[in-house]
Amino acid sequence: MVDNTFHKNKGPFTVADIAKTALCEVVGDGDLNILDVASLSEAESNQLTFLDNIKYKAQLPISKAGVCVMHPDMVDDAPDGMVCLVSDKPYKSYALAAQMFYPFAEDRQSNVHHTSFVSDSATIGDSVMIEANSVIGDGVVIGNNCHIGSNVTITHSIIGDNVRIHSGAQIGQDGFGFALDPSGYVAVPQLGRVLIGDHVSIGSNTCIDRGAGPDTIIGQGSIIDNLVQIAHNVKIGKGCVITAQVGISGSTEVGDYCVFGGQSGVAGHLTIGMGTQVGAQSGVTKDVDAGQKLMGFPARPIREYWREMARLKKLLSKS
Repeated sequence: MVDNTFHKNKGPFTVADIAKTALCEVVGDGDLNILDVASLSEAESNQLTFLDNIKYKAQLPISKAGVCVMHPDMVDDAPDGMVCLVSDKPYKSYALAAQMFYPFAEDRQSNVHHTSFVSDSATIGDSVMIEANSVIGDGVVIGNNCHIGSNVTITHSIIGDNVRIHSGAQIGQDGFGFALDPSGYVAVPQLGRVLIGDHVSIGSNTCIDRGAGPDTIIGQGSIIDNLVQIAHNVKIGKGCVITAQVGISGSTEVGDYCVFGGQSGVAGHLTIGMGTQVGAQSGVTKDVDAGQKLMGFPARPIREYWREMARLKKLLSKS
């Protein structure tokens, strides 16, 4: 259930209006007014829900939701009276519908919290919100319609439009660069920047180090979860998904539309091809061709990994 103390509802909307925005086909009453969104098990007759995971299919026939976003294959399982919004991509369609009720940037105006510091030499675009106790350093550029959470520090960075940086993130700090010598460690000046493309989301307490000479780059539309470490000189392509506690070592280049599962890691100076998928807790230690699905440590093709696990299980069962 949505608590309207924290989330302001912009409804109601008719099913027909929702379908137009959510790119769905209506099966049922398009004039029905919908007041809110809710989960499949909790939704009432004036609320919208969705079914995307087959795991929850058994909840559909007993759901009280007035309207449900679903795949065409599920329509026959809907209870009598439920309006179906049919989509080949139900979760995406639900996201578009939910944004009607709870928009991210409703009439946003530029607003810097009085406890935050913005350097006089920084450039801040239109409709930018900077929450409490954040620091925007010298020369930083932030594009339009961005949201900077609380306790964020941004230095040495150029940030595009429609970027969301959640609380506690650290962007543009020194990369981990040291010259090793028996007499001690000598810090190497980190002289690059962080370049962040449009429509990027960066999670809480994530660290993105600036480059040592080349820039660290986060491509347009990439989504980075909480507690991620991206080292100096790393280049992340467009549309990548990097989940919690991933670490990507310095000077590695990641192609477009790659996905990294939680707690996976990538060694430095590697090239990860476009569309690569890395399973959770895997460790990538060598270059990866485009389109690979990897698992384990060292990371290897996922079918190979599961064959090895099956053989190991057989060996253990015989011992």
